[in-house]
Amino acid sequence: MTSEQENYLQLAIQQSDKGMEDGHGGPFGCVIVKDGKVLVATHNKVLSTNDPTAHAEVVAIREACRLLNDFQLTGCELYASCEPCPMCMGAIYWARPGKVYFAATKRDAADAGFDDSFIYEEMDVDYGDRKIPFIYLSLEAAKQVFEKWKAKTDKVLY
Repeated sequence: MTSEQENYLQLAIQQSDKGMEDGHGGPFGCVIVKDGKVLVATHNKVLSTNDPTAHAEVVAIREACRLLNDFQLTGCELYASCEPCPMCMGAIYWARPGKVYFAATKRDAADAGFDDSFIYEEMDVDYGDRKIPFIYLSLEAAKQVFEKWKAKTDKVLY
């Protein structure tokens, strides 16, 4: 790890502490860097926004994409104070930064009361057997919209 990478991780950690101390949410911070410049340095805002998706990484991705006027983080690096949860990991893959660095593990988070293992486990459970049942109701109209998308000639792939 370079000193620059460590500095970005330290900034993410500082953000995690700030957000926690300010009562904005759990102890998680995130920094997004492009071309050696910090685009966004932020933290978890679940409590301050009453938004369960306002994890540090998601908040940072939304802000960085707004600043870049792009739906992807091409050429960016993401620095997280902790290994991303399943939701954030999905958001990161959709945003496509070049690299992700993190300072604490999901085991460290679980030890502090942020255990996401049940989500990983739920993904392999049949729809109806999940803790929150997922009910599949096959409607042809939903499939028709996908067919329309496949035929669309001016679509933007992402």
